Amino acid sequence: MANSSKSSKSRSSSSSSRNGGLWGLNKISFWTIVAVTILYAVALILAACNVTSVAVSALQGIATAMMIIIVSILAWRYVKPKPAVWKVLYFVCLLIVIAGIIVPLVIG
Repeated sequence: MANSSKSSKSRSSSSSSRNGGLWGLNKISFWTIVAVTILYAVALILAACNVTSVAVSALQGIATAMMIIIVSILAWRYVKPKPAVWKVLYFVCLLIVIAGIIVPLVIG
């Protein structure tokens, strides 16, 4: 009985030390999803109320930018210790994603 409580304490302390820190990956991901959800919900309500599409597009653009920034930071953490070919692939993908967002806005 004492051994089981001791092992569960060591497991919980080791998992909390892995997740530790004020801004852990899980916490950043969760609060980013919450913020993006709020922005998309407001954009949805505005669109349903026939508010100008500029406001709706701006809110959706902000939400998309937030997600891309968080994901690109996390991807850079993964790519940073890898060989140069991974870094080139990272920047090529990032440029294509940015172009995929900006070009339709300029054309449309």
